[in-house]
Amino acid sequence: MMMINSSSTAAVATRRNCMPSSLHHCCFPSSLSILSPFYYYYFYYCKPIIAPTLRLVPVRSHSSPGSDGPTRPVVSFEQHDPVGFSASSSSSSSVIDFLTLCHRLKTTKRKGWINHGIKGAESIADHMYRMAVMALIAGDVPGLNRERCIKIALVHDIAEAIVGDITPSDGVPKAEKSRREHAALNEMCEVLGGGMRAEEIKELWLEYENNSSLEANLVKDFDKVEMILQALEYETEHGKVLDEFFLSTAGKF
Repeated sequence: MMMINSSSTAAVATRRNCMPSSLHHCCFPSSLSILSPFYYYYFYYCKPIIAPTLRLVPVRSHSSPGSDGPTRPVVSFEQHDPVGFSASSSSSSSVIDFLTLCHRLKTTKRKGWINHGIKGAESIADHMYRMAVMALIAGDVPGLNRERCIKIALVHDIAEAIVGDITPSDGVPKAEKSRREHAALNEMCEVLGGGMRAEEIKELWLEYENNSSLEANLVKDFDKVEMILQALEYETEHGKVLDEFFLSTAGKF
């Protein structure tokens, strides 16, 4: 195990004096291994008019008799009505509509990089995904719910599917930016059809927006670290000077 402040990411932040002190307690593994003898496959096939859904159920992997080849998973299909999904066509349609709306997060590029002439810039979804990975591989911190950090990272910019990536260069006041994003969040949750999952998304988003928990505070640090790591990568790949992004984090941890 190694501390994050001795990793390559932290080295970048240290060079720029931007590493958040709260991350000094997070350990990142030097290697990962998968030793489980089981393969887990869950596949929910949803269409607006088809219910119940099909589930690909988990089973133990095995080798063919007399074979020296690698093991392979054995899978089977069964009908399944997932918890939280109604069998009604309207519910399934809402889920598809919500996921289609989330597709915009995959195609909308982060405006800060576009403004600096970065070709093939990362999308909003790219940014949130790596933040979620940061939360996933972070070491245990007393009193910190790591699973909640992952969830917050995955939804913290979800409203940008509607409002887009609003940056300081747009000149939108902070309060107005928050108002637009909150309205967009409510709209997305209505598209999802409300219910327990929609309320959870709202709760996670507001927790991050208000910085009202230890988890939200750490994810905000991840947000900045992911940005300066991406800036370093773009400096290397495109030969650009992106000091603006490093300096924007000064004094904010």
